[in-house]
Amino acid sequence: MSPRDIVLAQPQDTDTLSLVIAEAFLGLAPSLWLIPGENDRRRVFPGYFRLYVAEAMRRGHVYTTTERSAVALWLPVSEEGEVPGADYDQELAAVTERWVDRFRTFDALLNKHHPTGLRHDHLAILAVHPDQQGQGIGTELLAAHHRRLDQSDAPSAAYLEASDATTRQLYLKHGYADLGDPIQLPAGPPMFPMLRRPASLGA
Repeated sequence: MSPRDIVLAQPQDTDTLSLVIAEAFLGLAPSLWLIPGENDRRRVFPGYFRLYVAEAMRRGHVYTTTERSAVALWLPVSEEGEVPGADYDQELAAVTERWVDRFRTFDALLNKHHPTGLRHDHLAILAVHPDQQGQGIGTELLAAHHRRLDQSDAPSAAYLEASDATTRQLYLKHGYADLGDPIQLPAGPPMFPMLRRPASLGA
């Protein structure tokens, strides 16, 4: 991969990128906690992740590859914290069916750990299609927005929740550090809140 392989997604890519995320996240531990059955996840996930892709298209940054095989969703967050859209809960209920309360619990736990008092960009989702993983695409997607954050007139931090210990190690290599205790899903796996300071400000 090279930087020129990374492009900004367009609204017409929304459905395709939602499917990429659904496939990439199908077997993650938090995904199994949200919806235990694989067939149910396959049915629900494209609509669920479409909410995030559409929101990032509207007010954030959506990076993808020329083949549309990977995606990174970044959302700007003010010092007051992240605020969901006015229709989010209604839309969430429509797409997550009988699992909506579990998704609401998931959101509440993530929101509880989200930093406040710090302007930053939230890496809501980074996904690479399983057929394309292990080729450095995720690293290029990260680098594209890190450059934007570091070179801005007002350099900004980056925040994310790593889905497991393996991805936590990956993000540590890209300048992120643990931010507080892990997020513990009830009777489920931990997730790891992490923060990256802009390069101009140091660690």
